[in-house]
Amino acid sequence: MPSGYPERIVCLTEETTETLYLLGEDWRIVGISGFTVRPPIARREKPRVSAFTSAKIDRILELEPDLVLGFSDLQADIAARLIREGVDVRVFNQRSIGEILAMIRSLGGMIGCQGKAELLAASLELGLDEIRRSAEALPRRPRVYFEEWDDPLISGIRWVSELIAVAGGDNCFPELAERSLGRDRIIADPAEVVGRSPDIILGSLCGKKFRPERVIDRAGWSAIPAIRDRAVFEVKSALILQPGPAALGDGVQLIHQLIKDWAHR
Repeated sequence: MPSGYPERIVCLTEETTETLYLLGEDWRIVGISGFTVRPPIARREKPRVSAFTSAKIDRILELEPDLVLGFSDLQADIAARLIREGVDVRVFNQRSIGEILAMIRSLGGMIGCQGKAELLAASLELGLDEIRRSAEALPRRPRVYFEEWDDPLISGIRWVSELIAVAGGDNCFPELAERSLGRDRIIADPAEVVGRSPDIILGSLCGKKFRPERVIDRAGWSAIPAIRDRAVFEVKSALILQPGPAALGDGVQLIHQLIKDWAHR
C-alpha cells in the first residue's frame, strides 16, 4: 500500500463493488463476486472469485489483496479462512438505510476518499428525501407484502421494510424487520399473508426469478386485494437485495413508482 490505503481490494458482494465504482475508485478492485451485475462493466473487466457463501480462496490469495470486503455472518467462514492466511478483511453487516449510508462513509474513509463518500451518501439521502415528499402527497398508502423467498415464505428484511415506508407504503410484516437472520423471518402459515390483506405484492428472490403468475395462482390467496387487482410485481434482486447504493437509488425509485401507480388508480 504505497499510498497508505488499500490498492488491491477484493469485493465478495456487489454493493461494495458498486460503491467503489461510484466513487471513481474501481481501479482498486482486483476481484469481485460472481453475482455482481452492477455496474455491468465490472463483470467484463474484473475477475470473479466468489459466490456468496463460497469463494476461491487460492485465487483470492493469488491476487495478493491488501483488503477483502464481505457482508454479514453468511460470509464469516470465508473471512476466517482469509484471516488465517494473513489477509486484512472487513465484513460489513449493514441492515438498515442508516447502516447502508454508514457503510459507504466507512468504506470511503478506509481508502482515503472520505470527501467523495460523503458526497455520495448525501446524494442518496437527498434522493430518499425527495421520494418521501412525493409519497406524502399520495392520496392513499397501500399495504405491501415483500417476498424474499418462496419456500418457505420469508419476508421483512429491514432495509426493504424501511424503503417501502419511504416509498409510500406500509410493510405487512413490520415485526419481522428487526430480525437479521432469514430463518427468523419465516412465515410458517401462508394464510398469515392472506390475513394481512396486502394491496401490493413485491417479490425478489436471490438466485432465481420471482414469477408473479405463480403467486397469483397460489391456493387460498384469491381474496388478497393484490391478487384480485393483479398488483404483483418483481423487483430485480440486484436492485433491492444488495444493501448498498442500488437499493437506496433505483430500487426505492421503482417501488415508489409502483406505489404511485396503485395510489392513482
